[in-house]
Order: sequence, then C-alpha cells, then structure tokens
Amino acid sequence: MAPANAAPDGSHGPKWQLTPTGSEARLRGLSVVDGRTAWASGSLGTVLRTTDGGRTWAKVGPPGTETLEFRDIEAFDADNAVALSIGESQKSRIYSTTDGGRTWAESFRNTDEKAFYDCIGFFDRRNGLALSDPVDGKFRVLSTNDGGKSWKVLPTNGMPAAQPKEFAFAASGQCLVTSGPKDAWIATGGDAKARAFHTRDRGLTWTVSDTPLQSGPSAGVFSLAFRDSRTGVAVGGDFDPVNPTKDAAARTSDGGKSWTKSARAPKGYRSGATYVPYLPFAILAVGPTGSDVSLDNGNRWFQFDSGSFDTVDCGRDASCWAAGEKGRVAKLTLR
Repeated sequence: MAPANAAPDGSHGPKWQLTPTGSEARLRGLSVVDGRTAWASGSLGTVLRTTDGGRTWAKVGPPGTETLEFRDIEAFDADNAVALSIGESQKSRIYSTTDGGRTWAESFRNTDEKAFYDCIGFFDRRNGLALSDPVDGKFRVLSTNDGGKSWKVLPTNGMPAAQPKEFAFAASGQCLVTSGPKDAWIATGGDAKARAFHTRDRGLTWTVSDTPLQSGPSAGVFSLAFRDSRTGVAVGGDFDPVNPTKDAAARTSDGGKSWTKSARAPKGYRSGATYVPYLPFAILAVGPTGSDVSLDNGNRWFQFDSGSFDTVDCGRDASCWAAGEKGRVAKLTLR
C-alpha cells in the first residue's frame, strides 16, 4: 500500500497523517464535524466515530447490519448522525442516532425492487434528501424535515428524464450534495453523457446539464462539491483501471448550468472532492491512485499523495479528513 504522504523530499505542503482505526472495512462514507469529531462508514455494516481527533475510533454501527454497505453518513455533531446503506430493494436503508451511535433507529427501508439508493445530503439539521437511481425513467428523491427520522418520496413531475442507462455512483457519499438552504445537485454517469442535476427548491424541481467528463458503464461524475449556489466542481472519470481516465475534473460558476474542463486535471479517476473552508479557491480531490489539491477553484490540480482514498470532507473549522480501503482514515496537515 502506498504511504500516507507522497513528499519524499520533505518539502512543505499538504500531507495526510493516518489515524489507525482498527477496521478493515472500505470506508466510502465520511462526515467531519471538526478537528476532534468525525464519522466514517462503509462495508460490513461499519460505522466509526472519533471524538479525540482520530487518536481512537469506536465502532458504533447499528447492530445486525453486518451485511450492509453504509456508503454515506451525515453527522451534525458528536451525538447526531444519519447513515445510508445501499443496495437492491431492502438493502437500501436509512438509520439515525441521537446518542453517538449507542442506539440507532431505522427510519427508512426501501421496498421497491426498482429502487437503489446511493447518497444522502442535508441542507441543515432538519432538512435533507436521499437519492435513488432512476425508477420508471426518472431519478427518485426522498425528503426529510425532521433530521432523518422520517422520509417521504418526492413527486417526479419536476425531474427531467434519465438517460436509458444513467445512474449515480455510490462511491464516496458525494453523488448528492447541498449548499445553503435550498440548493442541491446530483452527479451521474453510466450512459452517453455524464450529467449534473440541480434543484433550487429542495428537490421539487430540477434542471440538468451535460458535463465534459467522460461517461460510460463505469464512468461519469462521481462527486460534486459546491462552495455556494454558483461555484462548484465535478470529479470522476472511469473507475475501471482497464479504461484510462481522460477527463477527471470540471468546474462551474453558474450553479451547474455550464461546465468547463479543468486546464490541468488529476492524473486518474477521482471519486471524492470537497472545498476547504476559509480558503476561497482551495479544493481537495481523492481517489484510489492519489490525492490532489487545486488552489484556483478547480482549474489546475496538483497531486500531493499517492495513497488510496475514496472520500474526503472538511469540518467547520477547516479540518480535512479522507477515508478509504482497509479502514484507512487520515487527517490533513500542512507541515
């Protein structure tokens, strides 16, 4: 396995510092509260939580879920979090906790054989959305207004039609992202075009636009990140190593109506991205072959690490973490 940092000359710059979790799960869900508190989720029914900056991690997943894949988790603080498991039919579930994972309540279990839920996202502590792959030709979206304790299916009359083979990638918990009180975006791939859907009214109506990222059965937009309602990036490519990734990143300045290919993209498929708080133009991206940073709003990317991570997130105090295979979780340092 590649080392946590890839600056062998000792030069200054961003580096990942591993925080051993004691887990072998692949962690594709990550939610950072701050420098002390973070939650991660993944395979084997795994949910992990730290409240001491990563020095120790506790396994706090819902009991009896060892066969589930928790691909997304959204945490509000050290006690309150919502986790999504993916899969066909009843494998897609949502659980919530209010006591740091000591107990969990199952708030949603999918019973539609056509649905497959991929990601969740919250506008605030009460209002959020959950995304399923298309059902009867349109992406399906759930809504909550009580912090994930209950969910309802939103009407699809305001959702554009999906391409025949279009779907969302449950690779990093970032195929559905939010910014502000009402804006959300969906990242897609799988068909002729890799696209981005946008809502300004918490999921009631959507618009869709093409991105310049490559698309296909194993390619598309895997992650979106937005600093505000207009400024954002898309990262992805082709996760199949047999198919080289040509276009891994693009950016938008109009809320996703139009996208521009990055002048210098990451060298390989990237599954996760996040803006860094308080640094207006700084963005991180991660994937199985390395991590990159952009300091110009996603136009030019520079790799700083060669290790494998699937997802990345920053807390409200600008503490940034990454998570991935074999229980790997790391904190970003700038020394």
